[in-house]
Amino acid sequence: MTNKITALYCRLSQDDMLAGESNSITNQKEILLKYAHDNCFPNPQFYIDDGWSGTNFNRPDFQRMVQDMENGNIGIIITKDLSRLGRDYLMTGQYIELIFPDHDVRYIAINDNVDTAKSVDDMMVFRNVFNDFFAKDVSRKVRAVLKAKGQSGKPLAVNPPYGYKKSEDDKNVWVIDEYAAGIVKRIFRLCIEGRGPLQIAKILTADGIATPSVYAAGKGLAKWDHRSVCDILERLEYVGHTVNFKTTKKSYKCKKRVDLPKEDWQVFENTHEPIISQHDFDLVQQLRESKRRPQKKCLEPNPFSGIVYCADCDKKLYVSRGGGTPKNSESLKCSTYSKHYGECSAHYIRTCVLAELVLKEINKLLASIRDDEDSFVKLSMEHSAAAHLEDVKKAKRLLTKHERRIDELDKLFTRLYEDNVLGKIDDERFSQMSVAYTDEQKKLKEDAEKLRALIDTQEQKSSDISRFLQSVRKYEHITELTPKIMHEFVDKIIVHERDKSSGHREQEIEINFRFKVLTVTIMLDSREYNKKAA
Repeated sequence: MTNKITALYCRLSQDDMLAGESNSITNQKEILLKYAHDNCFPNPQFYIDDGWSGTNFNRPDFQRMVQDMENGNIGIIITKDLSRLGRDYLMTGQYIELIFPDHDVRYIAINDNVDTAKSVDDMMVFRNVFNDFFAKDVSRKVRAVLKAKGQSGKPLAVNPPYGYKKSEDDKNVWVIDEYAAGIVKRIFRLCIEGRGPLQIAKILTADGIATPSVYAAGKGLAKWDHRSVCDILERLEYVGHTVNFKTTKKSYKCKKRVDLPKEDWQVFENTHEPIISQHDFDLVQQLRESKRRPQKKCLEPNPFSGIVYCADCDKKLYVSRGGGTPKNSESLKCSTYSKHYGECSAHYIRTCVLAELVLKEINKLLASIRDDEDSFVKLSMEHSAAAHLEDVKKAKRLLTKHERRIDELDKLFTRLYEDNVLGKIDDERFSQMSVAYTDEQKKLKEDAEKLRALIDTQEQKSSDISRFLQSVRKYEHITELTPKIMHEFVDKIIVHERDKSSGHREQEIEINFRFKVLTVTIMLDSREYNKKAA
C-alpha cells in the first residue's frame, strides 16, 4: 500500500462560493494535506474540480481519480466533508459503500468523522440526504431568481446570440457586433433571394466565414451546417426582442436542457437594437414555411418556388425542365398530377409566360402607388379588412365556444370529485371520467391558443400596410423578377386549368398581391392577357 496514492479530492461549485473562504480550494488543500501528513498517509496527490456542481459526477478530475482507482493506483481518498465528494445521496452512498470497498479504497471525510477503515457512521446516510436536499434547495432558489429576472425582461442567455455582444456598461444590455451582424444580414438576404439553409451554409463555408462557435472562441474550422443557419433564421432576437424561457433543465440533478413550447416563451419587444427589420424577418418565416428541397439542376433559385398553387387541389406547382435554354424549357405543373396521375390535372404554365404576366402587373402596381399613394392605402385597408374579417369572426366565435367548454369542464370535474368523495361513483369510474375530461380540456386549450395566434396574426396583417409601402418605395421600375421581389410583392399565385371552351387558349391566373388581389386571364396562343376585376 506504501506505493499507492493518497487522493486528496477538492471540489468547489458556484453555490459553494457563497459559503466564503471555508470552502475555497485553497482552504480545502491546506486541511487535506495537513491531515495526510499528520496521519503519515503516503504519496498524497491533489484532484481538483473547481466550478463543478456536486450533483454532477462527470467532473473531470473526479473521473481522473476514478480511473486511477480502477487501475489500482489509489489506496486512500480523503475529502474535507461528504458534500465535497457529492450532493447526490444515491451516487455518494454508492461510491462510499460499494465502489470504493470493491477497489479496496479507504474513504475519509474529515469534518463528518467518516472513515470506512474503522466503521460506517450511521449518521452518514442522513448527512448525504441533507447534502442532496441542500443542492435541491439551492437549485430552487436559483430558479426563482432566474424566473424573476426573466419576467423582468432581462435576457437569461449567458451569451448573446451571434451578431450581438454584451455592453461594456451593462452586461444585461446587448449591442450590435458589426462584423457578425453583417453575416446575419447576409444570411437573411440569401434566404430572401431563394437560397435554402444548406445552400447558405455551403456559401458561407466556401467564403471562409467563421461559424458562431468558432467566432466566439477565436479558433477552429469554419464549416457551417444547415442547423446553424436555421437557428439564425428563426431567432426573434434579431428583430430587437428578448425571448426568455425557451428551454429548461429536467431537474437539479439532470443538466440536460429541453426545449419548451412556444406558448411558454416570454417575449419582450424592442429591448435592443434590431439587426433585421420585422418585414424581412416575417418574409423569411413565410419562405421557411413553404420551403422545399432545391432541384439539383437548378443553378439559380426560381422566383416562383413555393409560391404558386393549384386552383383545384390547393397543392404547390413545382418547376420542371425540358431541353433547350433554361428560360424557355422551364414550366410549372401541379405536384398532385405529377405524383398521382389522374387525381388532378397538370395546370401547366410556362414560367417565362407567368414571369411576363407578374412583372407587368407589379410595375402597374408600382405606378398606381406613385400616382396616388393615399388612394392605394385606403383601398388596401378596405380590402385587407374585408379579406380577414370573416376569418377573424369565425376564429373568435370558435374561441368563445372553446373557452366556455373549458369552464364547464372545470365545474364538471369539481362535481365529479365531490361525487367520488361522497361515494356516488366508484374510483374506477371516477378515474375514467377524469382522464376523459382532462384530455378534452387539454385539447381545447391547445386549440384555443392556436385560435388566439390566428386572430393576432390576421389583425396584424390588416394594419401592416405601412411596412409593405416602405419596402416597395425603393423600386421605380422592375425589369427582372427575383425571389426577393416576388416575396415582397406577392403572397400567393393560383393557377387554374386551361379553359376547354376556348380550345385551351385561355387560362385564369390569380395573383394575390399583398393587400390587393387581381385575377388575370392570359391568352396562351398570343401571350397577351386582359385583366378582370376580382
